[in-house]
Amino acid sequence: MGMYDRILVPTDGSDGVERAVRHAIDLAVEHGATVHAVYVVNSASYAGMPMESSWEGIDELLRRDAEDAVSLVEALGDDYDVPVETAIVDGSPSREIVRYAEENDCDLVVMGTHGRGGIDRLLLGSVAEKVVRASSVPVLTVRVTDRS
Repeated sequence: MGMYDRILVPTDGSDGVERAVRHAIDLAVEHGATVHAVYVVNSASYAGMPMESSWEGIDELLRRDAEDAVSLVEALGDDYDVPVETAIVDGSPSREIVRYAEENDCDLVVMGTHGRGGIDRLLLGSVAEKVVRASSVPVLTVRVTDRS
């Protein structure tokens, strides 16, 4: 049993987040841990879409993106013989990440951050910052860019 047994890595499937995923996988190799990959479908951000948009079609697209994102984490885990458990959940990303980490007894959350500051952070908010503030589980942030 290592220092970390269950490492949570939230993913949004972006190229940049792969750096955080690789960091989580590396830690899992060192500690003999399982990686939990979670994708949060933030359906609230699509609430303002025109009604003529087909919600079923949008939901299907979001689910496909989510499946692709967690499948990438599984593939990286397979490359290093790291067990990966996946979950796709709905809700506020920061709240759901904290909830998942606590309900699944995760020892560490490894997540990407874009490192935005100033007005960008005020306007866009920071999921990583909200997780750091709310989580009882330690959080390791890995700076990512939009390109790996």
